[in-house]
Amino acid sequence: MKIMEVASSPHVNFEGYSTRSMMWDVIIALAPAVFVAVWYFGWSAVEQIGLCVLSCMVFEAFFSFLRGRKPTLDDGSAILTGLILGLSLPWSAPWQAPVFGSLIAIGVGKMAYGGLGQNIFNPAMVGRAFIMISFASAMGSGAYVVTQHENSILTRPTPMTMLKDTSDSGIAKFIDSESFLRALRGERNGSLGEASVFALVFGGCFLLMRKTISWRIPISMLATIFVLGALVSPLEHPMEYGLAHLLNGAALLGAFFIATDPVTSPITPRGKIYFGIGVGALTMLFRLFSGYPEGVMFAVLLMNAVVPFLNNMTIPKPFGAENPSGSTCRRCQLGLKKVGVNCGSKKEK
Repeated sequence: MKIMEVASSPHVNFEGYSTRSMMWDVIIALAPAVFVAVWYFGWSAVEQIGLCVLSCMVFEAFFSFLRGRKPTLDDGSAILTGLILGLSLPWSAPWQAPVFGSLIAIGVGKMAYGGLGQNIFNPAMVGRAFIMISFASAMGSGAYVVTQHENSILTRPTPMTMLKDTSDSGIAKFIDSESFLRALRGERNGSLGEASVFALVFGGCFLLMRKTISWRIPISMLATIFVLGALVSPLEHPMEYGLAHLLNGAALLGAFFIATDPVTSPITPRGKIYFGIGVGALTMLFRLFSGYPEGVMFAVLLMNAVVPFLNNMTIPKPFGAENPSGSTCRRCQLGLKKVGVNCGSKKEK
């Protein structure tokens, strides 16, 4: 299947570019994050990611069979869903969590709407939301930490837990050059895909260079998180607090690999910017005022629900079209008014 850029005319057809190539671009871009996760978390990372990917592929084939359709595993969408779901889990999640999470991600988040391209919500985040509700103890902050462990990373609390629970002096001590260096290298606790800033930025830049994703969503989302973090900072130097919210947690993973899902994000340029701002603002809202240290998952799912509204409200002017003189009707301005229907615009009156 070929991909057409759906925007204001003229339309651009990318020869040789398909759903399959898009999915595999994202899978390749996530490879550095997977490597870092395996390097620091060992066999636990392989188990979590492998179970998610394998389960998603099995459930994709199963639900395709129930619908009387040929499984389309070669397009990579099931693999990508499993990969993102696995990277969003802690290293310690029990095997039931990735398996049942994959079942919900594919069965409810994707196939219930008709399959690839018709789902409203990001399937991987639907699966993770189910896991968070059903396996609450396995997804809490305590599930990430083992007091006595040979891997020193696992003896530390996650950065987002520290940002949320410590005093102002504790936050100031946490936000230092060594902490930022650990974030760049990936030497920190948290979900598997949150480990290395460098790996996530490298993969995101690859997607931007390939034009697989638009810059509007990740840039607007990350800028919103940074600005809001700086504005509410309890520190003397607010930029450090904003940078801490930007580099820790699932902000980068969400900005480059989750919020940019072409099916569940807006298709208009302005809509993408508003979508990114909304995800960033909701993320900070959950981080600062809810009982959860992280909020990217909830923010993405909530903004997925308003994508049709954003698309409708940000329709660009068709190429070469002229607005009717004095018309105040949105449908008239876009040339969408049906023949013989009085829209009540000034021109018709």
